[in-house]
Amino acid sequence: MIRSLAFFALATFLHAAASGQERYREPFRPQFHFTPERNWMNDPNGMVFYDGEWHLFYQYNPHGDRWGHMSWGHAVSRDLIRWEHLPLALAEEDGIMIFSGSAVVDWKNTSGFGKGNKPPLVAIYTGHREGRQDQRLAYSNDRGRSWSKFAGNPVLDLKMADFRDPKVFWHEGKSHWVMTVALPAEKKVHFYASPDLKAWRYVGEFGPAGATDGAWECPDLFPLPVDGGGTRWVLIVNINPGGPAGGSGCQYFVGEFDGEKFTPDHVILADEPARPASEDALWADFGPDFYAAVSWSDVPRDDGRRIWIGWMSNWTYANDVPTSPWRSAMTIPRELRLAKTSAGLRLRQKPVKELDSLHGKASSFERGTLAEANAWVARQDVHSGPLELSFTLENGDGLSGVKFYSGKEQATIVAVDRQAGRVLVDRTKSGKIDFHPRFAAKHSAPLFQKDGPVKLRIIVDTSSAEVFVNDGEQVLTSLIFPAPAGSSLEFFGTAQPTISALELWLLRRAW
Repeated sequence: MIRSLAFFALATFLHAAASGQERYREPFRPQFHFTPERNWMNDPNGMVFYDGEWHLFYQYNPHGDRWGHMSWGHAVSRDLIRWEHLPLALAEEDGIMIFSGSAVVDWKNTSGFGKGNKPPLVAIYTGHREGRQDQRLAYSNDRGRSWSKFAGNPVLDLKMADFRDPKVFWHEGKSHWVMTVALPAEKKVHFYASPDLKAWRYVGEFGPAGATDGAWECPDLFPLPVDGGGTRWVLIVNINPGGPAGGSGCQYFVGEFDGEKFTPDHVILADEPARPASEDALWADFGPDFYAAVSWSDVPRDDGRRIWIGWMSNWTYANDVPTSPWRSAMTIPRELRLAKTSAGLRLRQKPVKELDSLHGKASSFERGTLAEANAWVARQDVHSGPLELSFTLENGDGLSGVKFYSGKEQATIVAVDRQAGRVLVDRTKSGKIDFHPRFAAKHSAPLFQKDGPVKLRIIVDTSSAEVFVNDGEQVLTSLIFPAPAGSSLEFFGTAQPTISALELWLLRRAW
């Protein structure tokens, strides 16, 4: 009997493992970007680090693969790359959906939710029902494995239909909690302060400013080091529609924050005239598929990084992307800094160093012509697929770059347009594009300098490309859905560019 039970347990385990492996070989399933096992996902929520684990909560529909029944899904990781799925954390209940929010470690137990000597995890989220949104709390005393909703909810209620997405952090200088929360229709963010996460007082607001064509959502506020020294504060405001590639987008403002008031460096206010629309805002990502980006709380000081992640989709077509039985993925987590550029202080982003753990053997090409670089690629017998590619275009007029997932009548193109002074991603023939009329398009980002070398780092997964320009001074994130037949990788150019510092890695699966 014991042998039979043991055999049954082993057989069950092997079947589950095989099923899991098969599930992650579904068409277009990312191999190292986070996806839910099944059903709909959108905004990342409640990212917090505690007891060796990176927590990722997310907007989730437990009942289907389109938006609805918003709850918080949950996963944890010890390296930001390999994720363990956990049970649903916060469920829709009594007609109240669980909209976006944040989570913190209440180290001093200011809330009184903690037990014993360990601090509680506290989630701050928007409760949504028809015609009303307010801010609520839930807490956990078992490392986020189970959650209790606060009996005194809501803790902040302006009796508004659109008032959402609280991001909370502890401000050392003022010794109080700060909440940054969006008033989407007014194109504003409000700031509130609290000693205990329960009682909140209004202390200030920001906006309208920058891009105001859509609803303001999912704000974040944090200090960032500046390359070369110093620190500035960055206010993140996601907007939908009105992004630089159409539909959803993520803008930011640089300035100072004293614990109650955010004072930006000069920004284009909503009523200022005479600036092109493309210059109305600073954009974190010029691609179409980067939204609701927010950062992790409570990253240990000995780590010291500011790391964030975004929803890799766009509200224009998110419900229609051709994946099943899941919809949506997150971007690669990215480390943030501020860079001094010719245009002023700008966000600098790079994939977290933990991504290197997926690298296969590196192949490198020092320097040569377009033909020499392509001959080198051919000798590597490398095909498109999950890979990381880094290279520098030293010169060349006109248009030059790289094609991947390339085949008969199919290619995704990343190129530098010297004449226009821009980097572009062209997915007009990238594979399956007919599921929505606005999916097939070209998107571009400006170069801070038209002349000189341009360094491109491209992270390619089964259904996405993340392009980091000049060490992450500009980024473009794009979904793609290539046919399996397209697998070649090749460089191209209209004026024979020189390609240097070329490195190529095949990337292993994270699952």
